[in-house]
Amino acid sequence: MIAMLQNARIDELCIPKSSNLAQKDILENVGEYPVYGASGFIRNVNFYHQESEYVAVVKDGAGIGRAMLLPAKSSIIGTMQYLIPKNNVDTKYLYYAIKSMNLSKYFSGATIPHIYFKDYKKELVPLYSKDKQKLISSSLEKLENIVAIRQQQLFEYDQIIKSRFVEMFGDISINSKSFDIKPFGDLCFKIGDGLHGTPLYDDKGNYYFINGNNLGNDCIKITETTKKVNEEVFKKYYVQFGENTVFLSINGTLGNVALYNDEPIILGKSAAYCNLKPSLHIKFIAELFKTNKFKEYMLSNSSGTTITNFGLKAFRNYPMIVPPMILQTQFTNFVEQIDKLKFVVQQSLNETQQLFDSLMQEYFG
Repeated sequence: MIAMLQNARIDELCIPKSSNLAQKDILENVGEYPVYGASGFIRNVNFYHQESEYVAVVKDGAGIGRAMLLPAKSSIIGTMQYLIPKNNVDTKYLYYAIKSMNLSKYFSGATIPHIYFKDYKKELVPLYSKDKQKLISSSLEKLENIVAIRQQQLFEYDQIIKSRFVEMFGDISINSKSFDIKPFGDLCFKIGDGLHGTPLYDDKGNYYFINGNNLGNDCIKITETTKKVNEEVFKKYYVQFGENTVFLSINGTLGNVALYNDEPIILGKSAAYCNLKPSLHIKFIAELFKTNKFKEYMLSNSSGTTITNFGLKAFRNYPMIVPPMILQTQFTNFVEQIDKLKFVVQQSLNETQQLFDSLMQEYFG
């Protein structure tokens, strides 16, 4: 356990500075020095505003309160705030301290949210000697690097699957391998969506109410914040799913995919389900749903301006290629082998992330 010297306010640890740089001002500027925005790197230009490494915080718009550790000889645009560490503060330590806080709670503004340094400057940070700060930040940085490596490995495995899909099934936008094509609805026992309304929640229930934002990476994501219902509500809205059921988000965020794995769930309206007939394999369909061709079809057949909705009629009418089952099975076997490798990497990622979170809690409470 590293001994803490005292608690210090954020404004005792760093100096805030603003940027008047707009993204439109650098569109035609070319150089070697990076400029960053809320989403990360924007472009290289021929100037920089900060000589040394620093911390930046998103202060306007989406992602407010998120901290970034940015390199020397770089700049940020005006939607972000510089936090320049004082002499007794290690830059990386300041970054992790800021990252541990929920600065977004200080937001104001209805249309475009903002946060201001004057509102969160009194947040307390455990202050150790500078040598101890460097030890702490070094440990956390190593864990973050491992997390990034594992995430990259998972991404590369997914790219291998995508490449194999194209190799086996061709360009589905033009059906380059001349497979049979049928309306997707004819290839399913049923396509439906979830409850158009809000069920009666029960924190002590054993069943989960799932929407489109609970789908992704072929899995149903159940977290501590997922709403629960009791057995009576579950039976009232029960829908039969099976081992050949695939889910797709169709309202708001489009295209999240999950496979059914016996979870005790009922669906909300932003999630659709497809009970596939034997002529389609679930792993093949799950990967097809992730293709640009299918995503383009969803967007071009969606309605709504504020909230985008992909209707079930268009879903059922999608012109689905039907490769021979032997090809689909070969693809499935390949995906299952990759999934075994991904499982090991995901376990390592989860364990590393848990250790990182635990240390963040220990150091910054």
